[in-house]
Amino acid sequence: MVTFLDIVIAGLLLGGLYALIAMGLSLQYGVARVLNISHGEFIMIGALTTWTLFQMGVSPLVSLVICGLLTFGLGFIIYRTIFRRLLKSSPSIAAFEGSSMLASFGLMFIIQNIVLIIWGPEIRGYSYLAIPVDLAGALFGANRIVTLGFAIGIGLAFYVFLSHTRMGKAIRAAAQDQATAGLMGVNINHVLALCFGFGAALAGIAGVLISMSYPVHAFMGFEYTIIAIIVVVLGGMGSIPGSFIGGFLLGLIGSIVTYFEPGLALAAYYAIFVILLWVRPTGIMGK
Repeated sequence: MVTFLDIVIAGLLLGGLYALIAMGLSLQYGVARVLNISHGEFIMIGALTTWTLFQMGVSPLVSLVICGLLTFGLGFIIYRTIFRRLLKSSPSIAAFEGSSMLASFGLMFIIQNIVLIIWGPEIRGYSYLAIPVDLAGALFGANRIVTLGFAIGIGLAFYVFLSHTRMGKAIRAAAQDQATAGLMGVNINHVLALCFGFGAALAGIAGVLISMSYPVHAFMGFEYTIIAIIVVVLGGMGSIPGSFIGGFLLGLIGSIVTYFEPGLALAAYYAIFVILLWVRPTGIMGK
């Protein structure tokens, strides 16, 4: 029973991070139609910025706000300067999706090299709330429990924002039909830039939470981008609730595989991705 709880709780802790990461990518693709391959780089920026601030005496919990605002601003500016121009020059949405994905590939390498200049390639980490907590016989660090709590809380708060606010309604309208939403008075360009910024902010916040429990470095982003894409496909392309559920499911699967063979976790994720594309390409909650 202790082993079972250990696997399940570890999967939930990991799944909370995956859910938060995937929600940001799902928002960027589901509304702004940008399959952002550089998504993981915003996670890396949040993680390394938190490490730097921690060396200056700033708590990672305070860094959640700082890094969230920083990555939101970066995402908003990047969309307005790069992706908006691509959208205006593309003959169709399909063409824009292809060109924006290629542009995000280039953006990934640009951000990665800037980070290498600033922080270097070294693996970095810090100790925060590393006190063991006993959960029904299974021991976990308090930092990981705090990470799960914030991941769930932020994810639910963002879902409530999308469901019950005027801006959330505008975002959902733009996701359904941009042209009709524009005719109804929605400032589409502003909403799309906000969506890309919100997605980057969720990634940056996830980076803060990751840095509380795991080592961080300049090359960590791409692996999280792949995981985010798999979770988005698992939950349903563009579905925020689906990404939330898919994140926890993938976390549980990863925890089970890691228990038996740690080196096969990422391979298992790829296998799930391929099987989904064969069996149910629309995902759990996709239409």
